[in-house]
Amino acid sequence: MTSPAATAPPAARTPAGQAREKILATAFRLFYAQGLRAAGIDTIIAESGVAKATFYKYFPAKDDLILAYLERVDGVWTGQLHAAAEAAGEDPAAQLVGLFDALTTACRRDGYRGCAFINAAAESASGTRVHDRTVAHKQQIRAWIRDLAVRAGAHDPDQLARGLTLLLDGGLASGVLDGDPDAAAAAGAAAAQLVAASLETPPTPN
Repeated sequence: MTSPAATAPPAARTPAGQAREKILATAFRLFYAQGLRAAGIDTIIAESGVAKATFYKYFPAKDDLILAYLERVDGVWTGQLHAAAEAAGEDPAAQLVGLFDALTTACRRDGYRGCAFINAAAESASGTRVHDRTVAHKQQIRAWIRDLAVRAGAHDPDQLARGLTLLLDGGLASGVLDGDPDAAAAAGAAAAQLVAASLETPPTPN
């Protein structure tokens, strides 16, 4: 999803928590596979095996469930990005390139359908709670990348963060539009060049 794995965190231990978890786990799967609007409430209720009254107890409106789904996607995808960056070592510049390994893994996953947040933005109107959540997610990712760029000593951290997030989003989109998992590797290679260029010492004017 942006690309979370198809596994959700373990269900809560209480019966009430288990019911909510069943609903959310089902929505997690169906929203990503079918789309936010195509996956209907009745289908989610039926496949989660809960009563309709139980569903509406936890999620009074469909957007409440969508927001809970996006919150979970955010946690999974952000965790994958951070793990990929940290696996590249302690050098922030290497981490800026290494985070693209999460993109490669995502694009090669069975059932990959692109970025869950880009998909959600396309299905929601500007100014709605769902759309605002997608914007907040993208801003959060860019802020984290900018922080790495600052620590790496980039000449223009804002510009580098913008360029890398564009590559990340472009790679997520190309992976599904082109059906080419190698698009992620191309995005990673371009990211390496962009990071290297941002750290080069600019020529001294004569």
